[in-house]
Amino acid sequence: MAQTTGPVLAIGGITVLNRTVFNGREMDWRIPIATGVAAGLFALAEKATGRGAVYVAYLALAAVVLTRVDPSVPSPAESALKWFNAR
Repeated sequence: MAQTTGPVLAIGGITVLNRTVFNGREMDWRIPIATGVAAGLFALAEKATGRGAVYVAYLALAAVVLTRVDPSVPSPAESALKWFNAR
């Protein structure tokens, strides 16, 4: 398995978790499909560029946790803090 697969799958899982669990939105099935495609493309990019693709995958993971993907949905970090403080 490529080293980029874990961070890319985590990006998809965090995005789905943020939408469905933290914010009560419907499941958007485009996210898991796009995650699978992105994991495959990152694995190919890793073969071509080596460690550069791994660095970009981890940078994308940090970016997705801290920024809003959808302007109407808070970032996963914001949502998690609000969700855990409400419990």
